[in-house]
Amino acid sequence: MSEPIQHDQQTGAPVPTDDSTTSTAGAGGETIGATPDATTGSDGSLERDPEQWVTGDEPMTAAQRSYLDTLAKEAGEELPADLTKAQASEHIDRLQQGSKRVG
Repeated sequence: MSEPIQHDQQTGAPVPTDDSTTSTAGAGGETIGATPDATTGSDGSLERDPEQWVTGDEPMTAAQRSYLDTLAKEAGEELPADLTKAQASEHIDRLQQGSKRVG
């Protein structure tokens, strides 16, 4: 029988008991959030180099296309309409550096 879950009186968030302070995956199961891995950058951030994206070779998304169109117009640039997701992301990052939209 399991013990009832204790909650922080101020936040209402569950409070780990002594038994649950260390999390281990059972039977070789996959875990998330504990250590940097292939889904995070070398500094532990969620940003990855677009060259490492699994879907980076797919066509850019409609949202990328729309935002990139806006940024390119503001910068007075023309870009190819057939960019990949990775290429679009790199152009967005570059154009954001000079944009008034990003603070």
